[in-house]
Amino acid sequence: MRVLIMVGLVACLQTEAQIQHPKASPFSKVEQEIGLSKITVHYSRPGVKGRHIFGARPDGEPGLVPYGRIWRVGANESTKITVDSDAKVMGNRLPKGTYALYAFPESDVWQIAFHTNITHWGDGRKNYNPGEDLFRIKAKPHRVSYHQENLLISFDSITHNSAQMKLIWANTMVVIPFEVDTHSLMKKEILKQIEENPTAQTYYESARYLQEQGIEYERALVYLEKALQLGGDTYYFHRVKSLVEAQLGDYKSAINSAEKSLKIADSLGKDEFVRMNRKNIKAWKELLR
Repeated sequence: MRVLIMVGLVACLQTEAQIQHPKASPFSKVEQEIGLSKITVHYSRPGVKGRHIFGARPDGEPGLVPYGRIWRVGANESTKITVDSDAKVMGNRLPKGTYALYAFPESDVWQIAFHTNITHWGDGRKNYNPGEDLFRIKAKPHRVSYHQENLLISFDSITHNSAQMKLIWANTMVVIPFEVDTHSLMKKEILKQIEENPTAQTYYESARYLQEQGIEYERALVYLEKALQLGGDTYYFHRVKSLVEAQLGDYKSAINSAEKSLKIADSLGKDEFVRMNRKNIKAWKELLR
């Protein structure tokens, strides 16, 4: 019994003695919305700390990430990327799901692997199986004029349908383009909301999306008529209706709708909409002449 008690005490002391150290490469999480989709990246951020990072050092010794060797695009466990809807990367289909991200850097081109096995710790050098790649792409490394101390993964050039994921460390940047089919997702969302929640706002937002995308103007006009029927006169309903009518070439109706929008906006002190409507009315009257 005494031995069991002593073993228990030692175990407790060992547990209590554990110290949570700060990580040399702290964890980070990046979330980016693209249209109705979202991309999430979990990775750790190693620092340069005065070291040579990519390729060989001037003395010929290998840097921290030698050319031609697999790299986990970070530190600690492998970097994970999750897409919540199907996407495309340089023409390659990336189905909804989570993948490990690996890189094979070279001086003139990098290979980036989207890997289906997400269980490997570290760079997976001993267990990595190329047969488990979903696909690989090639990306050209670019030299940046500034020093990026900690590895940075970020998104830029974001539209409803695309974004660029940037991997930046030391003086090197690699850009990976992503595409999503927001229009297909939006069409499903519009039909779903109109069926389940057919309010004036639902019809208006559906019409505004179609107008902003420059598509299906006739359908957008039907939705706006329904929005006005259910929700009454508003400066923004009439504003979008005027834009759709103008895009259909019906400038007379567009002017009429813009004048209604202007009048309501003026009564509410919405100066920006007053100015925009006046500008459009002037332009459309010129076209009628």
